[in-house]
Amino acid sequence: MKEKLQQLLDNSYSPYSKFRVAAIVVMKDGTEFNGVNVENASYGATICAERSAIVNAISHGYKKNEFDKLYVMCDNEKIGTPCFICRQVITEFFEQDREVTCFSNSGEMQTFKVLDLCPYPFDEEDLK
Repeated sequence: MKEKLQQLLDNSYSPYSKFRVAAIVVMKDGTEFNGVNVENASYGATICAERSAIVNAISHGYKKNEFDKLYVMCDNEKIGTPCFICRQVITEFFEQDREVTCFSNSGEMQTFKVLDLCPYPFDEEDLK
């Protein structure tokens, strides 16, 4: 997966931050969807790689709880983890025991459970 993420970094559109991020979501049936960060001069219109990959899967007809794993690579020597907006979206579509694996650009990695990344999720139960 590391090599796929490294290649995918080239698709990032990050002219402002120069901080490239790539993500691959793997569905329970094994299908993979790619995502990269896409920046905008109006920073609020920027989308992160993790959300890009998740939305790509949803756009192809996948549903909540059909997500298996998420892989993320930041173009950085440090291992980067998803931002908190992405963590909220991850908790919406992934079951709490699913894995998120984060890589540095040198290949170091760390794996988290969704629950570890967002121990106090805001979900449908909070809307009742």
